[in-house]
Amino acid sequence: MASKTRVVFMGTPDFAVPSLRALVDAGLDVAAVVTQPDRPRGRKRELTPPPVKRAALEMGMDVLQPEKLWQSTALGKILTVEPDLVVTAAYGQILPRELLEAPRFGCINVHASLLPKYRGGAPIHHALIRGEKEVGVTIMYMVEALDAGDMLLQRAIPVTESDDVGTLHDRLSVLGAELLTEVLPDILSGKAQARPQDPEQVTYAPNIKREDEKIDWTKGGRALFNQVRGLRPWPVAFTSWKGKPLKIWRAHPLEASVMAEPGTVIRVDSAGIVVATGEGALVLTELQPAGKKAMSVEEFLRGRNMEPGERLGDG
Repeated sequence: MASKTRVVFMGTPDFAVPSLRALVDAGLDVAAVVTQPDRPRGRKRELTPPPVKRAALEMGMDVLQPEKLWQSTALGKILTVEPDLVVTAAYGQILPRELLEAPRFGCINVHASLLPKYRGGAPIHHALIRGEKEVGVTIMYMVEALDAGDMLLQRAIPVTESDDVGTLHDRLSVLGAELLTEVLPDILSGKAQARPQDPEQVTYAPNIKREDEKIDWTKGGRALFNQVRGLRPWPVAFTSWKGKPLKIWRAHPLEASVMAEPGTVIRVDSAGIVVATGEGALVLTELQPAGKKAMSVEEFLRGRNMEPGERLGDG
């Protein structure tokens, strides 16, 4: 692959790092890396660089971190590079038309869904929450509309009962890099063939909000199981107990006839806390009380007295 092909890479989280490395391994000239600004992280709120910045600096690349791309001098710097191709992966900002139209090979995006399903910033979360049996990655051309460009390459992987956002994130980030490596020769040789998305099949996956994290016990046990794993390891589903937040890290559905109001604790033991739902029950096996770390039910029950008949989610 021609090493003189100049590429600008735009990405921010861990998901994007394998794609950046794939461009380097393919022998392309990554002339600049654009990522989000450093943000406060953790309890101490220490200013922390995004994973893509750390990876880029390790490889000796120039890094730009505009707060808003279209309002900064960074856009001019990117255009001065005169990239032949722009590659994005979970960058987190909309690209202005001036940039979309600049590269001779266009702008392509590595998106963690089987488009046209799950356009938006949280495709893995929403796919799990909605109980999808497979997820995947799509390489597509970028346009001004959100994740609406023609698709170049797409591949699916199955979702297992043990998967959560963390496991799928890691598998899909690797898959995205593999597909990017596969499609680059056709793009750079002018042989790439893209197909439009079916507008009738479009669904959206907006960034997760606080209300998406709250458990609604009137939903069925299977739906709540999908919600719990669809929010693990971040930002984590929660309910309340005795007026305080209680995060639910792990749970599994219990398909049984339950004669109790949703949210009612049915059974409490070291194997799990069984809670009535709108259909069946949910067995809680890993919890995080307010101000504490995540812990097993057995550890949670040491020094805490939760009794059958209590209600979760009322506080």
